[in-house]
Amino acid sequence: MLVTLIAFAVALGILITFHELGHYWVARACGVRVLRFSVGFGRVLLRRYDRHGTEWALSAIPLGGYVKMQDEPEPGASPAQAAQAFNTQPVGKRIAIVAAGPLFNLALAALLYAALNLAGSMEPRAIVAPPPAGSPAAAAGFQGGEEILAVDGRAVRSWTDTRWRLLDVLAAGGTSEISVRTAQDQTQVRALTVPAGGLDPAIEDPLAEAGLRLSALPTVVRGVLPGGPGEAAGLQQGDRILQAGGLSEPDTRSFVELVQGHGEQPLPLVVQRGETRLNLTVTPTLQDDGQGARVGRIGVHLGADPPMVQVRHGPLESLWLGVVRTADTAWFSLRMMGRMITGDVSLKNVSGPVTIADYAGQTARIGLAAYVGFLALVSVSLGVLNLLPIPMLDGGHLLYYFIEIIRGAPPSERWLELGQRTGLALLAGLMGLALFNDMVRLFT
Repeated sequence: MLVTLIAFAVALGILITFHELGHYWVARACGVRVLRFSVGFGRVLLRRYDRHGTEWALSAIPLGGYVKMQDEPEPGASPAQAAQAFNTQPVGKRIAIVAAGPLFNLALAALLYAALNLAGSMEPRAIVAPPPAGSPAAAAGFQGGEEILAVDGRAVRSWTDTRWRLLDVLAAGGTSEISVRTAQDQTQVRALTVPAGGLDPAIEDPLAEAGLRLSALPTVVRGVLPGGPGEAAGLQQGDRILQAGGLSEPDTRSFVELVQGHGEQPLPLVVQRGETRLNLTVTPTLQDDGQGARVGRIGVHLGADPPMVQVRHGPLESLWLGVVRTADTAWFSLRMMGRMITGDVSLKNVSGPVTIADYAGQTARIGLAAYVGFLALVSVSLGVLNLLPIPMLDGGHLLYYFIEIIRGAPPSERWLELGQRTGLALLAGLMGLALFNDMVRLFT
């Protein structure tokens, strides 16, 4: 829990502070006086003033921050001082200042994605398992053991890359042309067709629902417990299970289920040890599984070694791919919002602070790369959300400014007040829905 709370607070602190830095830097460039830049909310713990008179504050609640500008000229201000007020700026400068926050979030996401591309990572190769009968992948002709090389003409290097390239067609429906290398080392093209409307992202794994799963991995013995049936049978660390009973090259789950069902019954095995194939027989002992049932156990630790590939890019390519990934993510987010409005996608996909905090904690435990990827994704979401033309958000202010350009004058006070009430109601409803979904996920 502590890791989750810290990871969540750090994420909000970084993303919201960077958002406010966008407003601050552009406001300063436009000559607007900034009264305070606060990291956090609530009681001020530390403060200092710079030569421009801006108060830099560290506040008690570390959940973001804010920028306070001088909105109106002070009474008796000189023309030069009046020109430093936000509301006296030309509409073009006001647009730039307001838009800078969300745009800085999108820029941060691009830089984070670029850093991940530059650092590189080890990822599973895109080798598919045999698809279930009747699935879109089976209809497309996919066979187990085929490696995906490209999606719609764009090369992919790993399973993670493949998942990302197929995200759009899985969500919206349609056909995607996928180049594969067959087990016979031939290159062929499979046309994967997803029904119109796509697959609901609320399901656990839309890619698996389409019939594409990572190839089942061979079971490897990671360790042997002294005195157990595995040691008595002659199993050693590093042995690869080629056959167990009637199963050929079983994955870890299948092998465990087989062992559990063979309590006190001899189970023939064929294992690969180095260059040697060995025939062994293990007899699982019956043990309590902790839930009132007795199952077979052989006293070994199991694992699997997926074929991996290192994915790394050069500096310029990393930056370009970071920009492309950010743009693709932002566009996908907008399309998902549109599909929620039309009812094509369940509103259960709306997540609130509890789910975001949970993801922050999970990615922080996985490692730095996963956490940085989480920061980039949330930064895109924050940028896109704030650009929506909803009063109370940056996009709502931009909407007013564009109306001002068209009309030649700002909207009336009556319309501004109505917009504020409407925006507040929309945001309150959205937050209520997000918290409801969070609670449902938490308790179910």
